[in-house]
Amino acid sequence: MKRIILGIGLLAFGLTLAACGTSDQDTTKSEGKIQAVATFYPMYEFTKEVLGDAGEVKLLIPAGTEPHDYEPSAKDIATISDADVFVYNSESFETWVENIEDNLSDKNLVIEAADEIELLDLETTSEDDHDELEEAEDHDHEGKDPHVWTDPVMVKAQVAEIAKELSERYPDQKATFEKNAANYTKKLDALDQSYQEAFVNASNKTFLVQHAAFGYLAHQYGLTQESIAGISPDQEPTPARLAELKHYAEDHQVKVIYFEENANSKVAETLAKETGIELMVLNPLESLTKEQMKEGETYITVMEENLTALKASIK
Repeated sequence: MKRIILGIGLLAFGLTLAACGTSDQDTTKSEGKIQAVATFYPMYEFTKEVLGDAGEVKLLIPAGTEPHDYEPSAKDIATISDADVFVYNSESFETWVENIEDNLSDKNLVIEAADEIELLDLETTSEDDHDELEEAEDHDHEGKDPHVWTDPVMVKAQVAEIAKELSERYPDQKATFEKNAANYTKKLDALDQSYQEAFVNASNKTFLVQHAAFGYLAHQYGLTQESIAGISPDQEPTPARLAELKHYAEDHQVKVIYFEENANSKVAETLAKETGIELMVLNPLESLTKEQMKEGETYITVMEENLTALKASIK
């Protein structure tokens, strides 16, 4: 049904675009700068870091919005079409991208940041997860985990991909893109080193989260992620799954249950209350709030906060 609605939206978009001519956004573009649109916050920051002063980046999915269920409006598609560069994570996350590609022209450079990354398979630890895996396959996730950005090593690959694609399209600015990417990669290297040092000698490497967004981070640093919900934060576990998790927490001496500020934490709170376990925030970085962005928080600072939080569980 979503695709039918989207198809109607695309038709309306085409008619609207033909009638509108130059939009207000065109008049506010900085002369000579590359205009980019990135889907959600991590893609926004990575693109901004690589472009530097050579371009301007617009965040497509508004701050504080859950990107899992996002579908672009006709206005959003117009914004993408009007840009020089469009950056997204992968078709396993932004499943709607393939539906709008026919509306883009040769002038639109489309970059799939995770294009060179082999995505992990979704893990199934319960009947709930099995059901969601089937649902993910039905919605073109193809049973793959798209949350690559929670692992700073994978982010380095994404930054490299963005820099490569920009350099091929704008070869006269290749040196700038490569320098900017190298500078940001140094920050990611330092972040990676901090995570390695924190967990290399840990005896307990299990952590319990609200939804399964940290599979790549767990895989990278030899940790075990157990989730209340599956790949989507909106999935609610069955009573049987909650009972299973309660026993899991007891058997593994879980000290912390991690929840998300931008998602419904009711189930995590219920489980914490029943087990007497502490609640802490672990941010999957699918979105930052306007307040966080205004206060200067970034992918790096939030990942540092996540590391501090994880240390409460993994010792």
